[in-house]
Amino acid sequence: MERVQSPVVAGLFYPGDAARIREDIGGYLAAAEAQTGFTPKALIAPHAGYVYSGPVAGSAYATLAPLRGKIERVIILAPAHRVAFRGIAYSSASLFRTPLGELAVDRDALELVSGLPVMQLRDDAFAAEHSIEVHLPFLQLTLGDCRILPLLVGQTGVEQVDQLLEILWGGEETLILISSDLSHYLDYDAANALDRETSRAIESLDPARIGFDQACGRLPIGGLLLCARRHQLRVATLDLRNSGDTAGPRDRVVGYGAYAFY
Repeated sequence: MERVQSPVVAGLFYPGDAARIREDIGGYLAAAEAQTGFTPKALIAPHAGYVYSGPVAGSAYATLAPLRGKIERVIILAPAHRVAFRGIAYSSASLFRTPLGELAVDRDALELVSGLPVMQLRDDAFAAEHSIEVHLPFLQLTLGDCRILPLLVGQTGVEQVDQLLEILWGGEETLILISSDLSHYLDYDAANALDRETSRAIESLDPARIGFDQACGRLPIGGLLLCARRHQLRVATLDLRNSGDTAGPRDRVVGYGAYAFY
């Protein structure tokens, strides 16, 4: 029997009702400034509650409109917030469910990397984790029927993430998605300054310039930057805001950035 990963933050981080999800994400995509002239190979997008980071995530996902029906699998790397572990974790689930339906795990892609020393099966790490789930409705509405390989990054090196991504890189059928917020709980002006510094590091493909306090997903970001450098990709900063710009107060904000690699 196939194991299904049920949604754990539907109704909390994003709506639990399919019609409302379609309405909200449709609004984020419609409001996003159109980006033309490139086809993204990889994206970085935030993973907070939609009221806070949804508009910024929409800026990333709006670039996928021409790729519907072309992208067959999405490799998702996200930081683990709930369970501490070493390495990179995968789930035994064959399907990940949202109120919009189910996305199948790409078992062939998982087979390519499951034997790496850095990889481990950790269903407990996925049990209450939001950093992958919040992206799934965006993928369902922008790409439609695609397979996913959801992976949680624990304590490891950017070199190990780079190695994994290189194996999974594929061609035009494969999209790499990195889930990460930026600075956490600084005041508005301090967050803006630090997030601009982080953006410059991402644009320069320089993971050494991204510190622990600059992005919760700095390890998957760092691995992507190494891989992108080797593949001679360019980076476009699509959006850079924080919760003080979207739905929250400005004394303690969380930063959000959207980036496309092409």
